[in-house]
Amino acid sequence: MNACELTAAITALANSLAWGRSTDEVNLLGVIFTQLGDTLLTIGTQREICEKSPG
Repeated sequence: MNACELTAAITALANSLAWGRSTDEVNLLGVIFTQLGDTLLTIGTQREICEKSPG
């Protein structure tokens, strides 16, 4: 999957998740997925740092 296909798939998923939900529900999903992404990046960064550290 190239970058254009990936962004199109993510947009389609977002539209699908938002369909039929209230604005409050959409906003809540947004902050949930933002926190999920931030936490995954934190875990990945921590792993990279630990792999580079001696001992």
